Amino acid sequence: MIKTFILIKNFFITFEGIDGSGKSTQAKLLVDKLASINLETLFLREPGGTSISEEIRSVLLNNRKDEMSARTEALLMCASRAQLTKDIIIPEMIAGKWIVADRYADSTLAYQGGGRGIDLDWLIKVNHFATYETQPDLTFYIDVDPEIGAKRRETMVSDRIENAGLEFQKDIRAKYLEIVDKFSDRCVSVDGNLSIDEISQIIWRITKDRTLIEKT
Repeated sequence: MIKTFILIKNFFITFEGIDGSGKSTQAKLLVDKLASINLETLFLREPGGTSISEEIRSVLLNNRKDEMSARTEALLMCASRAQLTKDIIIPEMIAGKWIVADRYADSTLAYQGGGRGIDLDWLIKVNHFATYETQPDLTFYIDVDPEIGAKRRETMVSDRIENAGLEFQKDIRAKYLEIVDKFSDRCVSVDGNLSIDEISQIIWRITKDRTLIEKT
């Protein structure tokens, strides 16, 4: 029997987690599942997504000798996000497309707030401005221990932020847990220690429960 669904509305879904959490894999799997039921979906990843945002990404992530200040990092992240939101997210949402993003504003709260120690309330205000007050409808936080995340990335080339070390990732995870609690209306924490398929099934079930009504 072929299942059909009634669409409530198009949704903006984001994926968050520390480096090595598996969020990118899960974001792409969700895009595939949405496409399988004929929902036009756009996959994005941050920082980047527009020509200007990609240039900012290069400045942010390239390993460099000179140290970037925490405030510079935070403002560049938000600048990249502002361009992406204005040029792509808002127009595509208006056009009726679904958006699935590998990172969005919560990453700045966790990385620059938790990892760099910048005041969370200030970051929320800056993000509010940078995103044109755009908020995800649903956020999946894939939770793993930083040691596990680091082990998963042992054979991968690391960028400037990923090279910040294990304690940095621990601080980020702690802030993510705080963010999930603070924005519990849209944030869902998923155990990243489960298998890829198990995580994908959980995410798909929650996505359907939040966004689609299955016709019987």
